[in-house]
Amino acid sequence: MKTEYENITPDKGSSFKVLRWRSHEDRFFWHQHPEYEIVYIHKGTGKRHIGQHLSHFEEGALMFIGPNIPHLNFGYGADNEHEEIVIQLRDDFLGESFLQSPELHAIKRLFELSKQGLNFHGKTQRNVAAQMLRMPSLNYFERLIQLLLILQELATTKEYNLLKINGISYEHSHREEARIRQIYAFVEKNYRSEIDLQTVADLANLTVPSFCRYFKKITQMTFTDFVNEYRVKQACKMFTQNPSVTDVCYTNGFNNLSHFTKTFKSVTGKTPREYKKELV
Repeated sequence: MKTEYENITPDKGSSFKVLRWRSHEDRFFWHQHPEYEIVYIHKGTGKRHIGQHLSHFEEGALMFIGPNIPHLNFGYGADNEHEEIVIQLRDDFLGESFLQSPELHAIKRLFELSKQGLNFHGKTQRNVAAQMLRMPSLNYFERLIQLLLILQELATTKEYNLLKINGISYEHSHREEARIRQIYAFVEKNYRSEIDLQTVADLANLTVPSFCRYFKKITQMTFTDFVNEYRVKQACKMFTQNPSVTDVCYTNGFNNLSHFTKTFKSVTGKTPREYKKELV
C-alpha cells in the first residue's frame, strides 16, 4: 500500500496536539507521521491495522503508537458512531534533552516500547481514558501537566501488551521534513486564493516537474489533489456555521460551483447540499 505523509502541527500556544475526532465516513487513510500518538477510542469498534499488525479493537481501546509507523485511521469502515481522543507529540516536544532527565527514565523506556505498539487495559486504561476525555477542555498549561501525568502512568504500569507491529518505519530527513512542512504551511495560508504551481516549486527550490514528482513521492497524492482535499476539509468545517453552498465554494478557493460540487463529492462521497442537509 502507498503510505501518505500526514502533516501534524501542535495546537497554537502548545508544544503538542490534542484532537477530539468524530468520524463520519472517513476515507481510507494509510499514513505515517514523525509524531508519537496516544489514541483512546471513546465510541465505536473497528479494524486495527498498524504496521503489519491486524486485529479488531473494541470501544475503550487505549493505544500508544511510535513515530513513522504506517497505520490505518481507526474510523475507516465504521458502521456506527466513532469518536476518539488523540494526543500527538514528538519525543523532543519539551526540548532535545527532555527524555535525558533522570526523572523521566521510565517515560523514555515507554517511548521506546511504543515503537512496537502498545495496548493498555485494566485500571490504567480507565484512568488514562478519563484524563484524556478532560484534556480538550483544559487550558494549555493544564494540558501539559495532564500529559506528563498520563505518560508517567503509562510508563509505570504493567497493564499493557505489545501489538508487535513489525512495521516498516519511514524515516524522513530533517531537511525533507522542513521542506514538506513549508509547503503545507503555504497551502494553509493561501488555499482561499488560486495557487500557482511555479510559486510552490520555487518555495521548495525545485523545478515544477521535479516538485510534482517529489510531492507525489512523499505524500502519495498529486499537489492539486492535496490542495483540493484541503479546501474540501475547510469547507466541511465552514458548513457547521450554516452558510450557503455558494459562499462556501468561493470562500474556500474554488472558482465555480460545478468544480466545487464534483471535488467535494469525490472527497466526502456526498454533494455539498447533501452534506449540509445532514448537519441540520
